Amino acid sequence: MSGVKSFWNNYSVKHPQIAQFIMFLILSNGITVFQMILMPVLKAIFSGSALEAHDFQILPIGHNSDGSPYYIFNYPSGSIASGGGGGLAYFIAVQLTLGIAQVINFFAQRNITFRSTGNIYKAAIWYVIAYILITICAGALQGWYKDPIYQFFIDKFEGTGEIAADLVTMIINAVISFWVYFPILKIIFKEDKQQKVA
Repeated sequence: MSGVKSFWNNYSVKHPQIAQFIMFLILSNGITVFQMILMPVLKAIFSGSALEAHDFQILPIGHNSDGSPYYIFNYPSGSIASGGGGGLAYFIAVQLTLGIAQVINFFAQRNITFRSTGNIYKAAIWYVIAYILITICAGALQGWYKDPIYQFFIDKFEGTGEIAADLVTMIINAVISFWVYFPILKIIFKEDKQQKVA
């Protein structure tokens, strides 16, 4: 184990940018696996609750091809298995999963990947702003792929199809977040380091 640590330390000194990206990739994948475990648990907790009967359709940004409104967050009432969108219950399960994962991600990336020692409060504020913007953009993009993925997997695999669709949509969301967060975190934590030097 000490040999691996020694190799990594030497590699990090010689190739700091590549090492940083590799560490970001490892931690991001770990967080994604954590989300894949947590999401079905939270979804099961809220499934069948009164929250599932409430629509959560907000921020319309145009129309679908059939003329219906295109919402950034589109969670119509009813269970997904019965053709609904999971309602407020599904939205809460998704956002709790993402929120918990992002808190862990913030500290892991700050302390391990970027080794930032600057102002944690300023970094956290910028991180929350980035999280909100990325969540809105990801929600808008989800309108294009969520329904077809769920329909395909539920039709193909019935009972287990919804779980498979959950995993696929989480992976797509994780990939989008990965490529957006890396440059943003470099900026956030670089600013912290510059403040420390100043």
